[in-house]
Amino acid sequence: MSVVTRITPIASALQEGCAEVPVLRERGQREVFCGLTGIIWLHRKIQDAFFLVVGSRTCAHLIQSAAGVMIFAEPRFATAIIDERDLAGLADCNAELDRVVTRLLERRPDIRLLFLVGSCPSEVIKLDLSRAAQRLSKSFAPAVRVLNYSGSGIETTFTQGEDACLAALVPEMPAAPGSAAPDLLVVGALADVVEDQMRRLFDAMGIGRVGFFPPRHAADLAAVGPNTRFLLAQPFLADTARALEARGAVRLDAPFPLGVEGTSGWLAAAAHAFGIDAQRFEAAIAPARERAQRALARHRPGLAGKRIFFFPDSQLEIPLARFLAREMGMQLVEVGTPYLHKQHLAAELALLPAQCQISEGQHVEKQLDRCRAAQPDLVVCGLGLANPLEAEGLTTKWAIELVFTPIQGFDQAADLAELFERPLVRRLRLVA
Repeated sequence: MSVVTRITPIASALQEGCAEVPVLRERGQREVFCGLTGIIWLHRKIQDAFFLVVGSRTCAHLIQSAAGVMIFAEPRFATAIIDERDLAGLADCNAELDRVVTRLLERRPDIRLLFLVGSCPSEVIKLDLSRAAQRLSKSFAPAVRVLNYSGSGIETTFTQGEDACLAALVPEMPAAPGSAAPDLLVVGALADVVEDQMRRLFDAMGIGRVGFFPPRHAADLAAVGPNTRFLLAQPFLADTARALEARGAVRLDAPFPLGVEGTSGWLAAAAHAFGIDAQRFEAAIAPARERAQRALARHRPGLAGKRIFFFPDSQLEIPLARFLAREMGMQLVEVGTPYLHKQHLAAELALLPAQCQISEGQHVEKQLDRCRAAQPDLVVCGLGLANPLEAEGLTTKWAIELVFTPIQGFDQAADLAELFERPLVRRLRLVA
């Protein structure tokens, strides 16, 4: 079987699946975390970066509680709190920010990249953090680069904080020489163990020039240009993809690397783009793929036939639904997502069952009514909805755990399935 024919079923299926199914679009009250939450996984990924949130005490409590950081830890994030003195106009906010940044960099000389992260208090919105970042970058160059992006809940949902961060970082990427050989860029924060696994697979396939964005160290930004081909590892990176395309890079259309099918299609898209021989591609992925298939078989009996309902939260809902329906035999009641980027999700939509109900945006009261009426076996939702729904007798899965946990790739496929099986097992034990 050639690489081209391995990809063809996904492309030809665009006339089937959910590609043309009407989407229920809702605009009402929504229940999501703000984009500040992305700092929790980004600060672990870029090891010499620091994220300074300019916000309120509420912002500080959110980040601290979401991260679960103990008081004696030395995390790579903090909050510059706008307090009563600033609100009363008794202090110059820009001067205060400069003072905080100077003190931070004196205390933490290991910082090489500093992000000023905006939030939603009105006094923060009035601050020109872009100009502040430019001013501070000049002051501390070349040792430290200072960038800014918005994590405000007014502008971003849960995972879009990563998108805003990476989009701000794209202009810092060096330009690739026009005569350079094609490079592959994997875009989206992946756990280090997953990145290492992916790199080994690309090496075995014969694609040696592979960069990962964001990198582990700020100085290791990959070059980008017209010869760059990039794969999105996450479905919520619309602004980042747009910024890379403006630099001349070309996105490879592929499903996302969740489960055996998604990971195979994702790798096949790269193999096809780089002209990898079909036999070499098969030899490279076969061992990991077969291990994953055996591991998934242990979890399928616990999930097959179960009905699942997704509230919109992370933008991972469409790829997750495809994995659960096609590989684990679950029935999709409704798949809600905060935003549906049809171009980036074309391969995923083509693989969903034709009768699948997809909703974009949210009117939380109406969606709660539909969920209660359907009485699904499992509900995937945010923390704010989980406990009330559990009190009503529904079994829930926290959507946030699906972002914090490594779930991409062959070796994580069984872990992904177990994340959905675990609450069902817990419910059986409680009932028993």
